[in-house]
Amino acid sequence: MAELVEKAFLLQTLEDAVAKHNVTILAPRNEALERDLDPEFKRFLLEPRNLNSLQSLLLFHFLPARLPSGSWPAASHPTLSGEDVDLGATDDGGIRVAHAAVTRPDAVLRPDGVIHGIERLLVPRSVQEDFNRRRSLADISAVLPTGAPEVDPRTHRLKKPAPPVPPGAPPVLPIWDAMAPGPSIAPAPAPGPGSGKHHFDGHSQVKDFIQTLLLYGGYNELADILVNLTSLATEMGRLVSEGYVLTVLAPNDEAVARLTTDQLSEPGSPENILYYHMIPEYQTEESMYNAVRRFGKVRYDTLRLPHKVVAREADGSVKFGHGEGSAYLFDPDIYTDGRIAVQGIDAVLFPPDDAKTEPATARFRRAPAITSTSKIKLRRGKLLEAGCQMAGILGQLSRFSSYRWTRKIDLMNTE
Repeated sequence: MAELVEKAFLLQTLEDAVAKHNVTILAPRNEALERDLDPEFKRFLLEPRNLNSLQSLLLFHFLPARLPSGSWPAASHPTLSGEDVDLGATDDGGIRVAHAAVTRPDAVLRPDGVIHGIERLLVPRSVQEDFNRRRSLADISAVLPTGAPEVDPRTHRLKKPAPPVPPGAPPVLPIWDAMAPGPSIAPAPAPGPGSGKHHFDGHSQVKDFIQTLLLYGGYNELADILVNLTSLATEMGRLVSEGYVLTVLAPNDEAVARLTTDQLSEPGSPENILYYHMIPEYQTEESMYNAVRRFGKVRYDTLRLPHKVVAREADGSVKFGHGEGSAYLFDPDIYTDGRIAVQGIDAVLFPPDDAKTEPATARFRRAPAITSTSKIKLRRGKLLEAGCQMAGILGQLSRFSSYRWTRKIDLMNTE
């Protein structure tokens, strides 16, 4: 929530409010912001043109009065956003604000205010209406509904968030519950590439590569965009499940941080940017480097049709893009599982403008994907056709040269 306050440019506003009077802050935990919010609603809040909605949402969690849990009123109370919020008590004797229970009353007590921890984010009516108006759906909710309780099949108890385990503590469950089941109760294996269904679990593979990005470090911004701000992770999982392969050119955190507000303000900008970084081929560092060393310049298709990304050899590495908007292959082969390849780059790529693109007569060579056989056959056919043409040209040159030398000998004999 502290990051959201900074993004909404509210630090000065809150400092002025604290200077005038005491403040009560209703703060949801990080887990509530990550678990209970609709990803579309998160994206709506973080778009630059919806800054007013983000500010109203955050100011709805600040009350211009000091309200400790001991003097909690059962009435409506104004907030800094201008809207009132209902305060009251729960059935079990606790306190609540609107429909959220106060899980950590009096978490922070200071002379200039008090902070209470609440279980979920509070969404004022005005922000909900703005979101509904944007989506043109009056029945959509910003907060995901709470599902039915799940039962853990190992313990036959309700699933609850696992408490933090200190280092060196014994396991929470007995060791035999964590062991793999034997052959008699093991589930049937999922159909693989060799079966008749040709099924791949693309969603698990996409989840695995995003987790690898987080563990690798330096690519948290890209993982956050894939999971929270767009639906590209779901689309990538569906593509891989249908048998397609992908190579992701992943900009690192420093590259994503250099993006400006103008570059992200247009609707669908994060998707368009990331589509241009996805190649519908499986390429590793070795295959791309060998291609640019052999052909000099390679043009790869991207999921942002009809734009292509150009690669060339530079400084012993692979360089993508044109001029100032180019990027080097910075962290090669972050993730390679035969279906998805992730190659780290040090800048965000943008397709060149029409006026800046190279002329149509420029020669480009395509690198064959190492998992595709159709492209290799096509290249052999073109190579055979080119070979036949070269043979014809050589034949004409040989006939011309033989005629020239015969004519020269006749002239010498005449002399």
